[in-house]
Amino acid sequence: MERTGTRSRGEDVSFLAAEEKREFLSRLLARMAHEIRNPLSSLDIHVQLVEEDLLKLSQPVPSKVIGRFDVIRGELRRLDTIVEQFLRLASPSSLKLETVALSEIVTHVTELLKPEAEARKISFKTQISGSLPSIRADRAQLTQALLNVLINALQAVEKEGRIEVHARRLKSKWLEVAIQDSGPGIPIEKKGAIFEPYFSTKRDGSGIGLWIAQQIALAHGGDILVSDAPSGGAVFTFVLRIDDAEGADG
Repeated sequence: MERTGTRSRGEDVSFLAAEEKREFLSRLLARMAHEIRNPLSSLDIHVQLVEEDLLKLSQPVPSKVIGRFDVIRGELRRLDTIVEQFLRLASPSSLKLETVALSEIVTHVTELLKPEAEARKISFKTQISGSLPSIRADRAQLTQALLNVLINALQAVEKEGRIEVHARRLKSKWLEVAIQDSGPGIPIEKKGAIFEPYFSTKRDGSGIGLWIAQQIALAHGGDILVSDAPSGGAVFTFVLRIDDAEGADG
């Protein structure tokens, strides 16, 4: 990750082009988020009005109808949270940094997805090597990034497949979290585009999950790398910088 020396003219041009593209996508993302939030607010208000109208009826409202309203409100809140994340991603400076234990985030995320893996008979293993140092990070965004990549792995793996998560400290000032799956892997001609927004190798994929995950990693001064797994499948590796002032996780 650490680079020495100066960039060549070609590297400077490529870097500036990437920065301009990122700024454009950030502006587009912010615009989309605002456009989505407006109808969401309207839907939330009208759901409340419909519920109030039902409660005014002479006959009691069936419990299953009330339950459906709870589901609708829950989904509206979830969508609003996603929009809020989009807005935060459009402004990397809005990271809410705190001292976090990466091992806790990795464990939390894998525990969230284990029931889905078990239901599909997918082997799901987590290995955290040694005592990982704490890092300065936005806990919510980093959790979202790991979730996005793990969900991508789950979607790529067939029933009775395998997913392995390895977290370890590198010899330098970096930590890595490698997510390896037994899926079909990434074709070599598509590796360069895998983190492009709206690009997906899956027929029903949105093509935004991996891009969001990489934007979060970049905002933290790290990155996500993709490679082929030795036994087949793909490996997505988060690389994150260690804060020298922090101690080790317990």
